[in-house]
Amino acid sequence: MTNLQVADKEFSHVPIIDISTLVSGKGDLHSVASQINQACQESGFFYIIGHGVDENLQQRLEEISRQFFAQDLETKLKIRMALAGIAWRGYFPVGGELTSGKPDLKEGIYFGAELGKEHPLVQAGTQMHGSNLFPANIPQFGETVLEYMEAMTNLGHTLMTGIALSLALEASYFADRYTSDPLVLFRIFNYPPNLSPSDGEPIWGVGEHTDYGVLTILKQDNSGGLQVKSKSHWVAAPPVPGSFVCNIGDMLEKMTAGLYRSTPHRVQNQSGNHRLSFPFFFDPNFDVEVKPIELDRIVANNHSDRWDQANIHDFRGTYGDYVLSKVSKVFPELQRSLL
Repeated sequence: MTNLQVADKEFSHVPIIDISTLVSGKGDLHSVASQINQACQESGFFYIIGHGVDENLQQRLEEISRQFFAQDLETKLKIRMALAGIAWRGYFPVGGELTSGKPDLKEGIYFGAELGKEHPLVQAGTQMHGSNLFPANIPQFGETVLEYMEAMTNLGHTLMTGIALSLALEASYFADRYTSDPLVLFRIFNYPPNLSPSDGEPIWGVGEHTDYGVLTILKQDNSGGLQVKSKSHWVAAPPVPGSFVCNIGDMLEKMTAGLYRSTPHRVQNQSGNHRLSFPFFFDPNFDVEVKPIELDRIVANNHSDRWDQANIHDFRGTYGDYVLSKVSKVFPELQRSLL
């Protein structure tokens, strides 16, 4: 092995990458792969344009989401997470989700792949697998969410091809080993206007954290508020028309031995309006064991500067083991009720 890589540099902005050649499979794939490689090493975040996801579908998703969150709490609680049990689906109210033990200033709905009672994983009682909870009083809500999730799943496979190429691996590396049956998780979040207390302490829509899996594809509205951590400061990732924000998660950092960084990020809604956010998580198969990729580079890892002081490179087990250990801390009360 050669070439000591220290992936802990300052960056001042999140780059924009046109992935139209990846989507079409035609053109200079090397150029796109090179841009992804640089972004994943320097910031762990990048915008994508040229992704081909239908704008009308995105608009419909925003419309039904605003319609849902405009309802009274009693109505929204008709699809509360407790009703879905171990499937971990449904609505949670403002303050119902924790980051580092502190309530987030947001409400949201959890979704996943739509699996019926006859599915083997559901029959086996596997957590995070099952049916979604959709509001019955909003026409086309479920259909729109599932259509969007299908588009995002396809986009996730395309992006993982680009990430494989960026690491000088065969295009199907991740599909062959980790994402043939990806764990896909989708959230719709609503951040109310941030009314900071008189003592001046900031209230975070979601506090500093990293994502768990391999890839997050985020659609955000026009409100802004997303911040990405550089080495010694925070960098804004404002909305870019026609784009999604992508970032890599803990498992891709583990696979690449720290060459690609799972970068901390946070949200503070200072727009004065409600902020909608649509993170889609494209993650490894639930039962796959995540292992390091054999790369021809040595990477300097120092977990002491991670936001949670954890060392993900020491983790052993399946991705399901990892994600369940995380989700149980996000919703501790719900986890206790399921035991």
